[in-house]
Amino acid sequence: MVVLSNNDGCAIARSDEAKALGIKMGAPYFQLRELERDAGLIALSANFALYGDMSHRMMSLAAGLGHNQEVYSIDESFVDLSGIRGDLVRRARTIRKRIHQWIGIPTCIGIGPTKTLAKLANAIAKSAERKPGSYPAQHAQICHLGACTPEELQALLQATEVGEVWGVGRKIGAQLRENGIHTALDLQRMSPAAAKAGWSVVLEKTVRELNGTPCIEFEDEPPPKQQIACTRSFGHPVTELIELQEAITEFACRAAEKLRKQGSHTGQIMAFIRTSPFRQQDPQYSRSASIPLPSPTSDSAHITQAANAIVQRLYKSGYKYAKAGVMLMDLQPATREQLTLDFDETMPENRVRLMLAMDQLNQRYGRGTLKLASAGGIGAQPVWGMKQERKTSAYTTDWLGLPNAWS
Repeated sequence: MVVLSNNDGCAIARSDEAKALGIKMGAPYFQLRELERDAGLIALSANFALYGDMSHRMMSLAAGLGHNQEVYSIDESFVDLSGIRGDLVRRARTIRKRIHQWIGIPTCIGIGPTKTLAKLANAIAKSAERKPGSYPAQHAQICHLGACTPEELQALLQATEVGEVWGVGRKIGAQLRENGIHTALDLQRMSPAAAKAGWSVVLEKTVRELNGTPCIEFEDEPPPKQQIACTRSFGHPVTELIELQEAITEFACRAAEKLRKQGSHTGQIMAFIRTSPFRQQDPQYSRSASIPLPSPTSDSAHITQAANAIVQRLYKSGYKYAKAGVMLMDLQPATREQLTLDFDETMPENRVRLMLAMDQLNQRYGRGTLKLASAGGIGAQPVWGMKQERKTSAYTTDWLGLPNAWS
């Protein structure tokens, strides 16, 4: 099985069986169609609502490991185990079993005295389970580096390629190998001062963390974003200005919702439109522009009005537009109020309540329940809508997606 990207363009996730067929990451879907007939390949559209809900369920269970949790990505999180007494491996196995039993997702857990070692332990646990022989079998599924003897830890670091260490990218990994640093053990033995002088303070922190000294802070809550963007490729080419403005309205409202969620205001709006560079037979056009706002805001209507003004200025007829987007810049806390010369409020209280009501309704009854009129008709599939011909139902977030059973 493979999962396809936006508009069912290419493979972005592959099962082991799909990998065995030789399917590469990013392979275009049109090249895979014959495998559906000849090898039984199943290709599905991305189902972000389902993924997000399952991620939330998994994270809520994983949080039971310890005190605080830092959600690192949709399928990874750090959990603070400091002060937790008893057998941590047994505790981890209990949580892992609960996640698998309750929501059906297999997981691996890595435990270490620092975030870098915990991330490394997780990679070891995953490899020991999926690739028998790569690491000792006792580290499969659960790997606790803090419980290893110095000799065992050294052997595990020696078996780990330096590029597998969290924080070591492809470019830095190649540079390290050129300087004789081939394994995680080699990197651990490197002088922190040499890492800082030869590369950066980030690599210095990585070296110290590999030696058990915490240098990367635990973040209970993600820091506010400095920019918020919402961009999409269209399911079908768009030629009319009104259709572009409907899309821009949708993107601006989504970005504004994220802005309010993190408690910020934006002082500058950027928008862009472009044709597809892959359709070389079509005329090409790509433009972007930004405008400052009179005063910072998180009001969807004001942000949308600015974004649509930009698009109206950028639009030229005769082109088949394939992508558009909105970016909110110059972000600042909503608690900071910057008045105009007219001494008007940044966002009057009634507008704040209106935006809150809109967010609550859309969260409770589904995205698009309440939206601005310039986003187009309610319930109608827009021309620019994402192409998802192979999407499974949102089994956990949509009543209509629930499977039916008859006796």
